[in-house]
Amino acid sequence: MRSKRTRRSAAPAVARLTPPPIGGRFMPLTEEKLAYITDTAFEILERIGVSGAPKEIRDIALANGATERSDGRIVFSRSLSEGMIAKSCKRVELPGFIRDRGIEVGGGKVHIGTGGAAVQVLEGDSGVFRDSTLKDLYDLMRIVDACDNIHYSLRPVVARDIEDPLTLDINTAFTAMKATSKPIGTSFFEPENVAPVVEMLDHALGGEGKFRAQPFCFSSICHVVPPLTLAEEACGVMQECVRLGMPLQICSAAQAGATSPAALAGALAQGLAESLVGLILVNMMQPGFPCILAFLPFISDLRTGAMTGGSGEAAVANAAAAQLLLNLGIPSTVSAGMTDAKTADAQAGYEKGYTIALAAQGGADMINLSVGMLGSIMAASKETLVIDNDMCGAILRSVRGVEMFDGAIDLDMIEDVVTGEGHFLGTPQTLSLMTTEYVYPKLGDRQSVSDWQESGSHTIWDRAQTRVAEIEAMPAPDHLPADIEAMIRAKLPIKL
Repeated sequence: MRSKRTRRSAAPAVARLTPPPIGGRFMPLTEEKLAYITDTAFEILERIGVSGAPKEIRDIALANGATERSDGRIVFSRSLSEGMIAKSCKRVELPGFIRDRGIEVGGGKVHIGTGGAAVQVLEGDSGVFRDSTLKDLYDLMRIVDACDNIHYSLRPVVARDIEDPLTLDINTAFTAMKATSKPIGTSFFEPENVAPVVEMLDHALGGEGKFRAQPFCFSSICHVVPPLTLAEEACGVMQECVRLGMPLQICSAAQAGATSPAALAGALAQGLAESLVGLILVNMMQPGFPCILAFLPFISDLRTGAMTGGSGEAAVANAAAAQLLLNLGIPSTVSAGMTDAKTADAQAGYEKGYTIALAAQGGADMINLSVGMLGSIMAASKETLVIDNDMCGAILRSVRGVEMFDGAIDLDMIEDVVTGEGHFLGTPQTLSLMTTEYVYPKLGDRQSVSDWQESGSHTIWDRAQTRVAEIEAMPAPDHLPADIEAMIRAKLPIKL
């Protein structure tokens, strides 16, 4: 059954993914700053620690060498922290539902993904913002499935048409799984909600234990409430995911000037400490468990206190976060592309462009929130999603840099051209490199002004609407077999 299912799913219609390039050439922190911020993070854990530890987490920490201050804060010595980091998983495999659509997270390989839990969507035709629904989640993730520069999809919107937390958690995971065969991410309201979702994912793959062997879905968990306070329910979810074999993406998302220091260096030190404490606790639960640190240094507009996702400060802070985790050898996620613009206008373009480019060049293994988001991650848009996919193709190409290969510099060819036809357009090298050395936009326009006018003067939004319609007219992904889907629907309250 499984082999037949895989053969049917691996049809030519499956979008070919852009290979993840290796980033890390951009280093916003000097060696001295890198060392100082890292040392400070370890000092925060050793001197200040965390509050709010639930009893079970407190017991795990103390049993593994942490200590408790008189005020109840749990602190971790540097030697203990470094020992747990040494035990941690350095490469996290996230297979797809179709296994070979998966990714390997770690070492600075740059992957682009969604995320954000937006509560609104922008209607492409009317320009109206409305509450997001389960159908919107499916539509967005189905588009992700067809995008060549998007490697994974953490749920981009919340289904606000479902109120019950368990039903919402089940339907979020089911809808993501049905919409794309790429790796997916989800979240949970309560620890008790993890087991039924994992059971559903087992059924989808063919039986008990199958998901543990092919964990195509990771759990995104905000284990800490900045500043330096553990989140009780989230820690419980983290424990359940470890017990049941669901990979983790654990998140610290302090907002500089509000829940972390306004100085970016201070915000980075606190955020790194908050990220590391989650990793330490996971490895106390199970050494080497697949865990990715989502170190997301958010930024405040200090004039209002509101979060700003598209600022230059956000760009450099997240690139620095990627550099800090890459330096420690820890699989990383940062945030980028969180424009404050409400439509796919020039502001959205420049804010998304420099924030994602700096994060990628900084060596982030995963870039969450990077595509499809508007309004400081409060809204999502299908048209914006395909525009951003186009942009990310160019950004991923920039991360590759200038590549040297056999024949890249051919003096004989240059001499033949300059003494012959005088151009390189028809040379064998040019023809052979057209689709490897060069990346071409699918939506971006490269016509002359007159040709553009004659062809209808279409904007990128016009072309994005056409592309969305093309994807939605394609056959829906069929990697989830109909008989298994029917069984899941009979057992669970599936609303899609």
